Order: sequence, then C-alpha cells, then structure tokens
Amino acid sequence: MARVYLSLGSNLEPARYLPAALDELRARFGTLSVSPAYRSKSVGFDGADFVNLAVGLDTELSPEALNDWLHALEDRHGRRRDVPRFSDRTLDVDIVLYGDLVLQGEGHLDLPRKELKHAFVLKPITDIAPELVHPVSGRTMADLWAAFPVESEPLVVEAL
Repeated sequence: MARVYLSLGSNLEPARYLPAALDELRARFGTLSVSPAYRSKSVGFDGADFVNLAVGLDTELSPEALNDWLHALEDRHGRRRDVPRFSDRTLDVDIVLYGDLVLQGEGHLDLPRKELKHAFVLKPITDIAPELVHPVSGRTMADLWAAFPVESEPLVVEAL
C-alpha cells in the first residue's frame, strides 16, 4: 500500500463535481483525508475561478494504474479532452505525491507534481499532511507553505 495525495479541482460547477468525485474516491479507496476547499484564480489561462482541494488515500494501485483510474473518473464527470489542456473543466484530478516516488510517465504523470509550487495545491495538502516531506527538496509541506508568498496567489475558503 502506498500513501498518495491528490489535487482535485473544478471551475465548472465545482459544488456538483467535487463532491461527486469524493464519493467515487471513497467508494473505491475507503477512508480519505480531505482538505478544506479553496477558491482561486485560474492559472495558465483566462477562465473562471477554480475550487481546489486535496485528498490523501491509501492504494495498492501502481502510479500508472491509479493515473488511468483517475482519468476515467474525470471522463465520467464530463472532462473534455478535445480542448486545450489549460481550459475550463468540470473535474481535474492529479496525483501530486505517491509515497516518496520521483517519476515521470505517460498521461501527464509527474511525481512529485510541479503544481506543488502553487498555493491551490500546496495549501490543501499542507492542511491534511503538514509533516509530509517533499521527496526532492526534503522540506515538509508546512515549511514549504510557511515560505510561500501568500499574497501572490490568494486563496479563499469555499464551502462545498
């Protein structure tokens, strides 16, 4: 079993798609650690605000098999793959950390996920795993968040 941390986001009906994704994740993986949700500006394109949260779970799936399962989850919830990669979306689920693996693979599998440099990924993971150590930098999530320039990427807590 591996401890895995995911980032979930949506900027198209997040109050619909994020709880639905959490339900499916619980049905497949059991108990989840779930962060608060945060609203932030879209990154990489001009679009509606995103709502993001983090999930911690345990899985026996390999990183590649988990990534495939998560892509199918996104697809079941209306994720379009015929539009530019950086665009509005119903559901975006990324593996951010998979144990202490450092890996790049097909399907945008990138461990640890580079988006950890953004508040919308780092803060939610810090909320649920502050002592988790980044496998490359060796710093805890709490240390990374403490050093983050919060004013550069404002977050607002969002109720789902």
